[in-house]
Amino acid sequence: MNSDMLIRITRYFRALNRLRAIGLEKVFAHNLADAAGVSAAVVRKDFSILEIHGQKRGGYEITELIDRISKILGKGDPQNIIVVGCGRIGKALMHYTGFEPDGIRVVAGFDSDPIVYSDASHPVPVYPMSRLEEMVEALGVKVAIITVPEAAAADTAEKLLEAGVKGILNFSPITLKPHPENPAVIHNINIALELEQIFYQLQFPESRMK
Repeated sequence: MNSDMLIRITRYFRALNRLRAIGLEKVFAHNLADAAGVSAAVVRKDFSILEIHGQKRGGYEITELIDRISKILGKGDPQNIIVVGCGRIGKALMHYTGFEPDGIRVVAGFDSDPIVYSDASHPVPVYPMSRLEEMVEALGVKVAIITVPEAAAADTAEKLLEAGVKGILNFSPITLKPHPENPAVIHNINIALELEQIFYQLQFPESRMK
């Protein structure tokens, strides 16, 4: 499964959960196509590759689709994640409840500022960086989100890898690269860069056609 297909499958999964939440039992390819921004033919092709079959007139059973796609995406027990850097972005992520329908739980935050980790108002416990390795093991954490300043990003990533974290979602301003001796998965999200690309495409519409 390539990355584009994985993104589509994830969108199907989220759409199916929303549909089930409002009481629907069946869905058609064109319904999922709208949710994923593709054609119904693409949905049917994806499902064919994944050996998911529906009925031409009856559509797909939503519960069966959710169970099948859940297994494909490796969803089972809830996945615990942590946030490192509890500033504005970090706090927003810790308060965000939209992860839960996808089986993802933010179970802890980490910060180097005693004022931050001594504050009991956070929705999840916030610990000092000195307890990172201990809590990663205790909470069974495989994935972390980095929201620290640029100067601290590389060192933070190194500490996470040493603590046993296998995947990092990086919101810091710099691009982190996988360590050659550690096959961790690292995804970089530079919000400013994404906005710049949008403004560029608005200014030069022809660039979107390339």
